[in-house]
Amino acid sequence: MILTCPECETQYFADDATIGESGRTVKCATCGHSWFVGPEGSNDGANALGAHEAYRLKVRERRRRKSRAAAMSAWTATAAAFVVILTGLVLFRGEVVKRWPESATTYAAIGMPVNRFGLEFLDTEAERFFDGTTPILEIRGAVQNTSGRTVSAPLVRVILLDDQGTRVAEAYAPISPSSIPADAQAIFAARVENPPFESFELELDLVPADTTLAENR
Repeated sequence: MILTCPECETQYFADDATIGESGRTVKCATCGHSWFVGPEGSNDGANALGAHEAYRLKVRERRRRKSRAAAMSAWTATAAAFVVILTGLVLFRGEVVKRWPESATTYAAIGMPVNRFGLEFLDTEAERFFDGTTPILEIRGAVQNTSGRTVSAPLVRVILLDDQGTRVAEAYAPISPSSIPADAQAIFAARVENPPFESFELELDLVPADTTLAENR
């Protein structure tokens, strides 16, 4: 019979009578490995080793599958949580901006401007005149409540810009009445004394009613 060392795969020719009817343990002359050979030339040691290795491979593969499944579940849960949070930030962006006003800039930057006050500007007009010898710039206009509920009026901020778009002055104006019912309109008038000569255009926006107090602290 031909014997093959399970360790180094060196092959030997052995007489059946040498192995005997009950088999025997043989030793490789090349690597020194010993193993048991049955009467029919079966490599019991190798078979046992192979079965043990196959079991270990199955255990490792089972662990890898569990690890992959756990990782996939974790990623799926994370992705689902992210989608829920993102959806909430989109659907309830009005509430987000109310609680965190600075986020309005981020929403606007991604093309989702938020009207956190629920008011929209209507027609406005600006007039320059003199009060005695003092030059005056007066900006008058109106806002409309589009929120569907009564809102407390914020302040109107008037920003004066030069021809390069640089801010050169600003003023604040209250809105009257201070409580605006749903779908109702309210008016404002801002008066700027001695407006800078370089004033070229103006911008209007809405700010919380306590803005000037906060800036003066």
